[in-house]
Amino acid sequence: MFIETEPTPNPATIKFLPGREVSPQGAVDFTDPETASAKSPLARRIFAVGGIVGVHLGRDFVAVTKADTEDWYFLKPAVLGAIMEHYLSGEPVIAGELPQERAAADEDETSRRIRELIDTRVRPVVARDGGDIVFYGFERGVVYLHLRGACSGCPSSIVTLKNGIENLLRHYVPEVVEVRAVS
Repeated sequence: MFIETEPTPNPATIKFLPGREVSPQGAVDFTDPETASAKSPLARRIFAVGGIVGVHLGRDFVAVTKADTEDWYFLKPAVLGAIMEHYLSGEPVIAGELPQERAAADEDETSRRIRELIDTRVRPVVARDGGDIVFYGFERGVVYLHLRGACSGCPSSIVTLKNGIENLLRHYVPEVVEVRAVS
């Protein structure tokens, strides 16, 4: 098995591409080993390496975030080994069902337009950098978004939100005044 790696704009995160489907149910974030142990055998193996503070599973990639005190020189081979070991084990990537995002059916027309723009124009670009973006809501001109994976904690994430996403949404949805990140 050959696993490619790519850097991301976040120096603490590397994107691992195993050359096969990772999370067919959609993107999912794990920020602690306890949650990973219950939901994902793959994420559990990666956290077991030590020095890992985040695992983001995309459709065809795994974005792994290290602690600030760790060095990729030492961690990268161990993470590659954990991913390879997982796929050789035959275990599923996700154990059970993932929680679903709030259904768009209960949203107003403006929120539906914003969600569609996020899903079709923003999410694919963010995924190329090893991350994901989740629409949390729209209230009084403010769009609330949550950045996950490599985008969470990335030094350029605020610029991406303000200069990229906010400008795009304001252009297509005049009701949008501002974009804010939520934790």
